[in-house]
Amino acid sequence: MGGHSHWKGIKEKKGAADAKRGKLFAKLLRAIEVSARQGDPNPENNPTLADAIQRAKDASMPKDNIDRAIKRASGDLAGENWERIFYEGYGAGGVAMLCDALTNNRNRTSQDLRAIFRKHNGNLAEPGAVQWLFDRKGVIIVDKSAALEDDVMTAALDGGADDVRAEESELEIVTDPSAFGDVKAALEKAGIPILSAEITMVPQNTVPVDGSDARAVLKLMEALEDHDDVQNVYANFDIPEAVLAEVG
Repeated sequence: MGGHSHWKGIKEKKGAADAKRGKLFAKLLRAIEVSARQGDPNPENNPTLADAIQRAKDASMPKDNIDRAIKRASGDLAGENWERIFYEGYGAGGVAMLCDALTNNRNRTSQDLRAIFRKHNGNLAEPGAVQWLFDRKGVIIVDKSAALEDDVMTAALDGGADDVRAEESELEIVTDPSAFGDVKAALEKAGIPILSAEITMVPQNTVPVDGSDARAVLKLMEALEDHDDVQNVYANFDIPEAVLAEVG
């Protein structure tokens, strides 16, 4: 999963200065509204909602916007009827891809994503084709140069993490979604800087890709993530960091 998490880090750095802030805010608000509607509207009892709110705060979204999204979910304000659908497919080199979409028109979204896959040497698959290859987990990334590995491991495991994995330049901390907040808090209490933290879909195994296949996969990732209805794209690729840095 290392290559994919490094790509997410590159995307976050680019997103921080992204001119498309309006589109980003719309996606984040949609995620908050659906998370609150499908679970408890109190983020303390709903880790998915808490994660969506934190991502909105990280993007400097005003608190009033967040509060209105929660009120729309609870019926206090009028809102659209969004539904969450996972679209599944394959990219170049047999890479499995899972698109988390929030849509009010599943036919439109399906047609759009099918065209994007086809354009970038991939194909949209039937429901259930790849989702079983992923597990829902909390993932926290720490730069290796920012803290001692032993300190990160101690704080993470004391907070309830399942695993700490060493990659080329980063440490990946994997948690159960229910323990995500506690682990993040334990790292912050220990003074360990966090590069990124999210509840995500983690691939059980990865597929190594390089060269033209790697570039095609990353172009497909970007095209899918740019679609208005797509919240996140998860993939099981393992691409060398040099290629990721070149594209990023």
